[in-house]
Amino acid sequence: MGFFTPGYLKEALNLEQGASKVLHHHRDLLSEKKRTSLENLLRELKGAIKDKNREPIRMVSAQVEKEFSSAISVRPHAVWSENIEAIVVAIALAIGFQAYFLKPFKIPTGSMQPTLYGMTGHPSSAPLPGAVTRAIDFIKLGRSHLDIKAPVQEQVLGLNERTMLNFFTFTEVVTSAGNHSVFAPKDVVARDFGVRPGRIYEQGESIIHGYVQAGDQVFVDRMTFQFRNPDHADVFVFKTTGIQRIEMNLDPALGSQFYIKRLAGISGDSLRINSPKLFINDREARNPAFQRVMSCENGYRGYSNPSAAEYLTTPGETFTVPGHSFFALGDNSYNSSDSRFWGIVPEHNVIGRGFFVYWPFSERWGFIH
Repeated sequence: MGFFTPGYLKEALNLEQGASKVLHHHRDLLSEKKRTSLENLLRELKGAIKDKNREPIRMVSAQVEKEFSSAISVRPHAVWSENIEAIVVAIALAIGFQAYFLKPFKIPTGSMQPTLYGMTGHPSSAPLPGAVTRAIDFIKLGRSHLDIKAPVQEQVLGLNERTMLNFFTFTEVVTSAGNHSVFAPKDVVARDFGVRPGRIYEQGESIIHGYVQAGDQVFVDRMTFQFRNPDHADVFVFKTTGIQRIEMNLDPALGSQFYIKRLAGISGDSLRINSPKLFINDREARNPAFQRVMSCENGYRGYSNPSAAEYLTTPGETFTVPGHSFFALGDNSYNSSDSRFWGIVPEHNVIGRGFFVYWPFSERWGFIH
């Protein structure tokens, strides 16, 4: 059939080819009588196409469509099953993509500030903005405006944290008069808004008024470390499995957690902190990321020697990183639980490299340095 072939011939040829495939696919499900009847119809259609006579082609084509439709019915719920199959395949592809390429990760705490921010609460006495502004603030900045008042006098009895879809964290403020649901982790509700068990709120008093700033959402590059070893100053994500001083303070029901820190030392490195400076193998750390922290500018405060830590508690103390492990430090050194407190990160715990802040669209949006 060429470019100038009439449309009715092309349609008939497509019908014949399609019907032949359907018959071949369902051959085992048809009786011999029905199969023979359909085969004869197809031969009749081929003959009409060969003669190129419009009216016989139209009549036979209609008969083919009718007989094939009645003999080979559509499977019940075929559309549903096809959609379910497509959804299952999409989920499998998404899981595979996360497992081998990029994994989304939510910054849990402020230990990497001001490089990366965890979720924070911001009390305010100002009236909440309008609905449109609140919607824009959430989409662009990840900012949720809250105004929760005590309907009657009530006392806080407890704070219960729950997570939805393993990503969205809420806190139930349990009071003597009922519960209040807050879209924020328990530590934000307690630390930033001062909501603690025993506190009494009078009728009409604000329990929470202000906004909660979402933590940075980042993509973790899971491919890079397949081709090269983690190196100094990498922002990396790792599991806490087997890190005893972390696990002993975690709720066993939560299982292993994921932390994000900056890689300060690799196997064989001798580390020392003389606040605000970090020294690697007796030399001041020269990587731009370390220099930025040690500059004590733009929100950075340098590295510290915490007396309550296990390692690097004084300017003269050193720590040598053992084989197949890493030493992790937070950029917010004065408020970071890192390797100074709980020790090394085993090599096999590393998940990948912090790669890109994809939300919110703040000044930190973009590649992580």
